[in-house]
Order: sequence, then structure tokens, then C-alpha cells
Amino acid sequence: MIDIDQGKIVVGAKQLRKALNAGRAQRVYLASNADPAITEPIESLCRQAQVEFTWVETMQDLGKACGIEVGAAAAAAVR
Repeated sequence: MIDIDQGKIVVGAKQLRKALNAGRAQRVYLASNADPAITEPIESLCRQAQVEFTWVETMQDLGKACGIEVGAAAAAAVR
């Protein structure tokens, strides 16, 4: 099971990009089985912003860790 601090989290590529650009993302989680067209640009943003990211096995696992009933391609713990 993935341990995501259930403080403030954002789920989804669009919200995650906003959090990265605003400097609010503390750690990013990306699903390995998600579409690379979604995850690769986020990975690149993480590298540019020097934000740690972790690959999660499946979108379903990431969704569960975020407390949602559907899969998620990307999520982040934010401040």
C-alpha cells in the first residue's frame, strides 16, 4: 500500500501541474500504467522544480491511496 500523507492532496494532472507551478507540491506520485502523455510532462516538471516523485504500480492503487474510488494517473501531497 502506498503511504500518502492524508493532509492536503491534489489528484489529477491538471491540478498537479498547477500545484507544481505554484511551488506547493511537496511530493508527487505517478502511476506506472497511466498514459505516458500524462505522466512524462509531470515528471519533467518535477525534475525542473526539484520535487521528489514516486512511481506507483497502478492507477487503481494510487486512487485508493488518495481515498477515491477511481484510478488516478497522478497525485501530490501539497502544502
